[in-house]
Amino acid sequence: MLNNKTLGSMLIVAGTTIGAGMLALPIASAGLGFTTSLILIIATWLLMTYTALLMLEVHQFANQEATLNTLAKQILGTKGQYIANFSMVFLFYALCAAYIAGGGSQLQEKLSNLTGMDIAPQIGSVLLAITVATIVALGTSTVDKLNRVLFTIKIIVLASLFFVLTPYVHGQHLLNMPIEQGLILSAIPVIFTSFGFHGSIPSIVKYVGLDIKTLRRVMIAGAALPLTIYVFWQLLSQGIMAQEALIQSENLQGLVSSISNIAHSSKVHTFVTIFADLALATSFLGVSLGLFDFFADAFKQNNTGMDRAKTALITFLPPLGFALFYPQGFIMALGYAAIALVVLAIFLPVAMVWQQRKENTSGYQVRGGNLGLACAGLCGVLIISAQCLQMFGFIPALG
Repeated sequence: MLNNKTLGSMLIVAGTTIGAGMLALPIASAGLGFTTSLILIIATWLLMTYTALLMLEVHQFANQEATLNTLAKQILGTKGQYIANFSMVFLFYALCAAYIAGGGSQLQEKLSNLTGMDIAPQIGSVLLAITVATIVALGTSTVDKLNRVLFTIKIIVLASLFFVLTPYVHGQHLLNMPIEQGLILSAIPVIFTSFGFHGSIPSIVKYVGLDIKTLRRVMIAGAALPLTIYVFWQLLSQGIMAQEALIQSENLQGLVSSISNIAHSSKVHTFVTIFADLALATSFLGVSLGLFDFFADAFKQNNTGMDRAKTALITFLPPLGFALFYPQGFIMALGYAAIALVVLAIFLPVAMVWQQRKENTSGYQVRGGNLGLACAGLCGVLIISAQCLQMFGFIPALG
């Protein structure tokens, strides 16, 4: 039987993973065809689950409350700590700023419609940041409980969307092959970032405790749920529309409009809007929780109310400032998010496990040995190469 913390932690992993970026998957993989995109999604899931288990292997010999900052310093030294800190802060600040800017805009629109008043966009961003900061500062248990409610509603909305759209799936659309080989490389970073939950692992270890068997279950099941949902989402989105029509959708609004027209239902737009709001909320909670615990460890903050308030300010004030005064900078930075995530979720776990195994051969070890570590490292190089090739125009851009 699963206890409350185990189930809650699984949902935190899944909730952090299934963000609003899931809605971009059909557009990113439009030129690949269903079979090719499915292979990439499964391969990415295997890679990210493997490196999550590597993180558990590292955690087993550390303090229960250790974050990536502590682990990197203990195992890789000061240089490793600096690399870990930079990649963590860059990635999570960029994500938090994007969530505050995007979610604040959605909240402002809803408040304006509800009150009939012309509310400034900045008000929505500030309210969202204060709300999430308060929840995260109250602790992982509070995030867990709220995340369960939001995740449950999200699954109900998704199930409703699947129910409405399934009759419109055509088998011949799922047989399409890639229209251009370079698109396979272009899609890899997008699919990779859709499985990013590793920054939340230290918070989950701290919450659940150093029970490796339970933590393995959390990581494997928590990552398997997004995989299942992604596969069904790809099946629907790529099965409803011809490949050419899906490519011409270009963006999320175009995709939603096209699907709504095919289904002859305004409910599709409503379901997708609700899902996007919930996906942003659960992902924002998971990301900000990981960043909060990271800063609490880095600045040696105690668990008192005053110290948690200080940590919340460090966590949320900078991304709120950028979201309010320079949103374009962080939106651009999101283009480099895949590179920071490769460092955080692949290179650092591989390097720490490689070093740790030299000094300690006892305890839990992920299967695959040094060959597995080398393969994971090469996958990281491939993802960064694909992102750089796309940024410099050597392979097609997506969207």
